[in-house]
Amino acid sequence: MRGRRVARDRPPHRPAGVVPSDGRDLVSALRTRLGTLAGAAVLAVLLWRLGTGALLDGLRRIDAVTVLAALGIGLVTTVFSAWRWALVARGLRIRLPLGAAVADYYRALFLNAALPGGVLGDVHRAVRHGRSAGDLGRGVRAVVLERVAGQLALTGAGAAVLLTMPSPVRGAARHLAPLVALALLGALAVLLALRRNRPPARRTTSARRTPPHRGRALRAVLGEAREGLLSRRNLPGVAGSSVVVLAGHLTMFVLAARVAGSAASVAVLVPLAVLALLAMALPLNVGGWGPREGVTAWAFGAAGLGAGTGLGVAVVYGVLGFAASLPGAVVLVARRHTGRYASPPASSDTVTVTPVSSAKHSANESARLASSSFPFSADPSEGRPMTPEAV
Repeated sequence: MRGRRVARDRPPHRPAGVVPSDGRDLVSALRTRLGTLAGAAVLAVLLWRLGTGALLDGLRRIDAVTVLAALGIGLVTTVFSAWRWALVARGLRIRLPLGAAVADYYRALFLNAALPGGVLGDVHRAVRHGRSAGDLGRGVRAVVLERVAGQLALTGAGAAVLLTMPSPVRGAARHLAPLVALALLGALAVLLALRRNRPPARRTTSARRTPPHRGRALRAVLGEAREGLLSRRNLPGVAGSSVVVLAGHLTMFVLAARVAGSAASVAVLVPLAVLALLAMALPLNVGGWGPREGVTAWAFGAAGLGAGTGLGVAVVYGVLGFAASLPGAVVLVARRHTGRYASPPASSDTVTVTPVSSAKHSANESARLASSSFPFSADPSEGRPMTPEAV
C-alpha cells in the first residue's frame, strides 16, 4: 500500500521535449488583448472628439492611381526589407533565397495588418522559416535582428530629423538630447571602470556564482548580432536597405497627406511622418491602428495643420499600407495549397532508424544546409562553415 501511495503521488510522466505550461502563454495573450483594447480606445476617442468628416473625405479621395502608387512603393520597401532579412539570415548561417524571403515578407505584412497586435505576421515568418531551415532558434533570431535593424535606422534618422527640422517636438528634443547623451556616456564610463577595476577575487566569485552556460549563451547572441548586422559583409547592405525602406515609408506618408488634402510642404510633413512611424512601434494597436492616428492628429494640430486633417492622413496611410500588403494574401492562399514547408514523406529506411543513425542523419542534414550555396554569398558555393569576420 505504501508503494502504491508513493507511485500515486509522483508527477505524471511527460514526454521528452514537452515543457509544462507556466502561465507565460496566458500572460502573452492577455498582453495582446490589452494592447488591442488600448488601440481601439484611442480610435474611439479620436472619432468622438474630432468627428468623421476629414476621415471620410480622405477615404473618398483614394482612387485606382493612388492604390497603384501604394503597391509600387510597397513593392520597393518589401523587396529591400526581404533582402535585409536574407542578409541577416546569411550572417547567422541559415539559407534564405531572395524570392522566398520576398514572398514570406509579403505574407507577414498582410498578417500584421489583418490581425490584432501588429506583430503576428513577423512571429509567423520567424517560426516558419526556422522550421524550414532546420533551426528554429536561429530563424527566430534572424527575424528579431532584422526588425532591430529597421528600428535602429528609424530611431537614428528620426533623432536627426527631429533635432534639425521644424516640428512640434524640436524644442523638447533639443533640451533632452544633451541629457540623454551625457547619461549614455556616463553609464558607459561606469561600466568600463567597473570592468577594469574589478579585483581578481571578485571576478572568481562572480564566475562561480554565474552559471557558465549563461555566459556562453550571451556571447553567442552578441556574436550572432555582430555577424548578422555589423560584419563587413552585411553592414553596407543592411544599412542601405534600411535607408531605402525608411524612405519608402516617408514617401507613403507624403502620398497619404496629399490624398487627404494637406498642402503642407515635404519639409513640414517629414518630421510629422517620423513621429507617426515611431508611434506605430508601440505594441498598443489594432493591426497598426491606434497610436499612429492619435500621435498624427496631435502633431498636425500642434503644427497648425488641424488635428482632423492629421487623423485623415493617418487613416489614409493605414489604408494605403494595407493595400500595399495585399499581395501577401495571394502568397498566403498559394502557400496553403502548395504546402511548401511540409516535411518530405518518410522512406522505408527512415522508419526503422536507430538513435545512432538518426544522429548521423541530423549531422549530415546540417552539413548539407551549411554547405548550400546562397545567392548573396561572396563565394558561389561554400563547403565549409562561415567564420566570424572583424567589424
